[in-house]
Amino acid sequence: MLQHVYERVTLARYLWKVVIATDDERIAAEARRFGAPVRMTRSDHVSGTDRVAEVAATESAGLVVNVQGDEPLIDPAAIDAAVLPLVDNDQIPMGTLKKRIEDPRETGDPNVVKVVTDLLGNAIYFSRSTIPHIRADAAGSAVYYKHIGLYVYRRDFLLGYSDLPIGPLERAERLEQLRALENGHTIRVVETEYESLGVDTPADLERVSGLFESMMGSVKRNG
Repeated sequence: MLQHVYERVTLARYLWKVVIATDDERIAAEARRFGAPVRMTRSDHVSGTDRVAEVAATESAGLVVNVQGDEPLIDPAAIDAAVLPLVDNDQIPMGTLKKRIEDPRETGDPNVVKVVTDLLGNAIYFSRSTIPHIRADAAGSAVYYKHIGLYVYRRDFLLGYSDLPIGPLERAERLEQLRALENGHTIRVVETEYESLGVDTPADLERVSGLFESMMGSVKRNG
C-alpha cells in the first residue's frame, strides 16, 4: 500500500521531491525496499503536521505538502489542485481540499469532517457536525462538503504551526486545522472530485484492494 501511495504522489506535477517520514522502522524498511527516500522522525509528535514540520526544517522547499500514507488511490491531480493557489498567491499560508458529499449518511457522520468556505474559497470552519444547517423553509437544495485531509503549507508557516496557541474550537472538535483559523490564518480550500479512501481497518483494505484491481484491469483492457 505504501508503495502505491508513493508512486502516485510522485506523479504530481508540482512536487519535485517526495519523502516518506515515519518513526516506525518497519515502515522505513518497507519504503527502502522499493527505493523511496525515508526520513526517520521523533516518536513524540502529537500530529502529522508536527512530523512534517520536523522534516521541512531540514529542507529548502518553499511549499510543503502533507499526504497521508494510507491513501493508496491518491489522485496526483488533486495534489496539484491544492498546491496551485499557493504557487499563484504568496499571501496564502495553507491549502487543502474539499469534496461534495454524495452519500447523505456522511452529512451526519462525525467521522466525516465537514467544511464551509467563503466566496473566495477560504475556509470559514471545519466541523464534525453537519454544517451548514439548512432551514426547512430555505430555498434551494442543501449542499455539503467534506474535508479531504491533504495539506499544503508555506514552509515558514509550517515551522511555526506547532507554536500557535491551541484554541477552544480545536480542543472541542479535535481538528488540528482549526488552529490556523482560530489564530487568524487563511486556509484556501479547493474543490476536487477525488474521493478519499483511507485504509484504517481490514475492511477498508479489502475495499481499496478491490478498487485498485478494477482500475488495473481497466488500464490493461484500454491498453
